[in-house]
Amino acid sequence: MKHYLLFVLMATATVFSPGPGVIMTLTNSLRHGLYGAFGGILGIASGAFLVAAISATSVGFVLATSAFAFTVIKYVGAAYLFYLGIKLWRAPVGEFKEAATESAGFGRRFLEGIALQLTNPKAIFFFLSIFPQFIDASESYPLQFFALVITYSSLVVVIHFLYAFTAHRAKAWITSARCGRTVNKASGVTLMFFGATLANANR
Repeated sequence: MKHYLLFVLMATATVFSPGPGVIMTLTNSLRHGLYGAFGGILGIASGAFLVAAISATSVGFVLATSAFAFTVIKYVGAAYLFYLGIKLWRAPVGEFKEAATESAGFGRRFLEGIALQLTNPKAIFFFLSIFPQFIDASESYPLQFFALVITYSSLVVVIHFLYAFTAHRAKAWITSARCGRTVNKASGVTLMFFGATLANANR
C-alpha cells in the first residue's frame, strides 16, 4: 500500500467537509439524540463500504462509462436530497424538543444513511479515482482495498460522531424557539442545494 498517511489525510478532509451526510448526522443528533444519530452514522459508513465494493466491480465500471446509468443515479440521488430537504423545511420546531423521549428508529436511521450514500454517484467516482492511486500493484489488491475502505468507513464513524456530539451539546441553544425554526429551514435549504448541485453535476 502506497502513501497510506496521505490517504488518511485526504479521506479525513473529505469526510470532514460539509455535505448531505453531515447535515443528516447533525439533524439526527438534534431530533433523535446521540443513539438515533449513531444509527445514521453507521448507515453512512456502511453505505461507503458498499459504494467502494460496487466501484471495484463491473457495476462501477458501467457507472463510470455509461452516461445513462450515471444520469439515472444522479437524478435519483438529487430527488432523495430534495425529499429530505423538504421534510426538514416543513418539520415543526417542537420535534427537536421531543428527541429525548424518542428511542425508536435506529434501524430507520441506518437505512436512511445507506440510501444517502448509494444514491450519490459522486461517491462512486471518488472511490474509482482515489483508491487506485494508493494501491501497490506488487502487493495483494484485496488486502489493500479492504484496508483503505475500512479506514475510510472508520473515519466516517469517528468524525460524524464528533459532529453529532457537538450538536448534542449545543442542543439547548439550537432547540430554542428563536433558533429552532432557523435550523430547520437552513438544513432543509442546504440539502435542497446539494440536490440541485448533484442534478447539475457532470461526470
